[in-house]
Amino acid sequence: MILVILGTQDKSFERLIRDVEELVKKNIIKDKVIVQSGYTKYKSDILEIVPYLSQDDFDKYIKDAKYIITHGGVGSILTSLKYSKKVIAVPRLSKYKEHTNDQIQIIDKFTKDKYILSYIEDGLEECVKKISSFKPNKFVSNNSKFVDMIDNYIVDSNHSSWLNKIFR
Repeated sequence: MILVILGTQDKSFERLIRDVEELVKKNIIKDKVIVQSGYTKYKSDILEIVPYLSQDDFDKYIKDAKYIITHGGVGSILTSLKYSKKVIAVPRLSKYKEHTNDQIQIIDKFTKDKYILSYIEDGLEECVKKISSFKPNKFVSNNSKFVDMIDNYIVDSNHSSWLNKIFR
């Protein structure tokens, strides 16, 4: 099963669903496809489309998926990586009114670090063809470092800026 995540952005992302559906029709994607569509209204006879998922169902679908095709939302990418899933990320773009800004920076960073494959570099069909042989780097969160930095700032008696502390 392939999971397609469009997120909960209040704008449509029909472009991605149409591209996925086309790859199923061309028999490039051979697995069952489940789409978490959010606000995107789309009818399909070949894709299973679910507007919203509970967190438990979302996690289960991610765990069960062969790989994930997702929009450029940080939460969707990080959750997929947390479960060691191969990820293809497709940015929502402002020129298509899919987002207020382009989801390119975060996808570009994760791609350069070899955590994910990117629609930006290869297009969806090429990413799907590469996904089975793709060996992503293991993602390691730096949340504890970030939490320690905030904690030290709060506890510090002189309350000088955390930014000043970093660049002293």
